[in-house]
Amino acid sequence: MNDILIILLAILPGLVISFLIFQQDKYEKEQAVPLVLCFALGMLITFPALRIEEWADGVGLHESENVLLTLAVALIIVALNEELFKFLALYAYPFQRKFFNEPYDGIVYSVMIAMGFATFENLIYATKFGLEITLIRAFTAVPAHGVFAIVMGYFVGKAKFEPEERNMHLLRAVLFATLLHGVYDFFILQQMADGLMIVSIVLLYASMFLGWRMIKQHQADSPYRPVQKEVAYEDKSQQV
Repeated sequence: MNDILIILLAILPGLVISFLIFQQDKYEKEQAVPLVLCFALGMLITFPALRIEEWADGVGLHESENVLLTLAVALIIVALNEELFKFLALYAYPFQRKFFNEPYDGIVYSVMIAMGFATFENLIYATKFGLEITLIRAFTAVPAHGVFAIVMGYFVGKAKFEPEERNMHLLRAVLFATLLHGVYDFFILQQMADGLMIVSIVLLYASMFLGWRMIKQHQADSPYRPVQKEVAYEDKSQQV
């Protein structure tokens, strides 16, 4: 019974975040099939990404007390590695399809891929470390993947509909998601002081505000958004 509870707790955060992002797709809802495929793609890319991280862990890179090496591991071995796989999945499948037809779709599909990744990763951690780590990750690692995905999806959405700056927006998608992810992980991996880990939590929840602003911006830019008609109201106080 306890094992079933742990598995459910490992799966639930990714599904909840996916649902919340889907609900914000106000003007032209995405169909179930591409959403499920993106989630499955996210789970699939977990394998090569984690193999690279297992190699780094095997040679002791994750346990280094050298600050610069820890920063390099956080930015390259973890952040760039994971975000690049997510980006390639996002670019190879939904970005190329006709159903990607408004800027917010970049965020929707980016988050679906990231939640597939985070959910599968969470299941691995849950089976290895049990209930306590699963609960902690529900409020840290999984939402963090969601925030990184919103940042990436925001710029991928702009790239789709601003062809004159497409390459720059795609570069920004990988760069900013990687930087945010890398800094977040650096304060978790560093061994200078345990108290510095709190910086990751502060960064995560501050980044949620940025993510919300990006969501609202793409909602406003939707070509399916109803035109707001201005209605002139007569000031009855000036009537004779």
